[in-house]
Amino acid sequence: MIYPGNIQTTIDCHTDDEKNGILYSLRTDFADKIQALFVWGGSLSNLKAVVNGGVGVDHLDIPLISSFGVKVSNTPHVVDNAMRILARMRAAVSFLEFLHNTDVSGATLGIIGMGRIGYKDEMFEMKILYHNRNRRSESDERAVGATYFASMKELLQRSDFFMVVVNLSPQTHKLIGAKEFAVMKPNSTFINISRGLVDQDALVDALQKKMIRAAALDVTYPELLPRDHPLLSFPNVIVLPHVGTHTVETSQIMVERMVTNALAAVTGGQLPDEVKA
Repeated sequence: MIYPGNIQTTIDCHTDDEKNGILYSLRTDFADKIQALFVWGGSLSNLKAVVNGGVGVDHLDIPLISSFGVKVSNTPHVVDNAMRILARMRAAVSFLEFLHNTDVSGATLGIIGMGRIGYKDEMFEMKILYHNRNRRSESDERAVGATYFASMKELLQRSDFFMVVVNLSPQTHKLIGAKEFAVMKPNSTFINISRGLVDQDALVDALQKKMIRAAALDVTYPELLPRDHPLLSFPNVIVLPHVGTHTVETSQIMVERMVTNALAAVTGGQLPDEVKA
């Protein structure tokens, strides 16, 4: 198992025989990118796959790993099956409702990245606007009453609540910054459940200048925030310690999915959740 911590990395490769090898990967937000270099030249010459627990794979050097003919997989549907993150964010938003006497029902929710998680927002009883790199089908939009916006700026201008549900990549790093906060409604609430996509300095500035009303965060950088961090001083900000999937149920589902991918790799099958370079 690879577990990249902020101090050191430990490696233990489990194989069912001398012919097959699987690396199980978990991540923290403090680690440098894991490369594949340490795998070769050692005892892992028969490695078949790197099986990652969780959606994010930005800690893995996928092009390098793939160049050795090794596959990479993640567990993309664990969170949307249990919906732990959104349930916790819904509780956070409910508290904000109490503080600011605002009703979520009937409000407009803007989503960047309406995948499986975004679909669950219909339970909020909100008007849903979304912006994706690729537009969903008309049947998908009708299923949740969602309206597509090609312009992220226009979506931000219309949203009472705004949520980012996009994987971290070089293209999406600090996707939401000063320019985006400047066009949001003064009474809007920013909800963040994705790592690395918001410029926290810009968020602090937006809150100080009352460019937005409130924020609810399940992820921060670093994790955990220092006790004197400005985000912890705002009465209109709720910060959760990235606990969206930290439950027995979701952990079990994640491990089962990792095993499914691992078995596919060692038997020569197609990995259900393979991540391409």
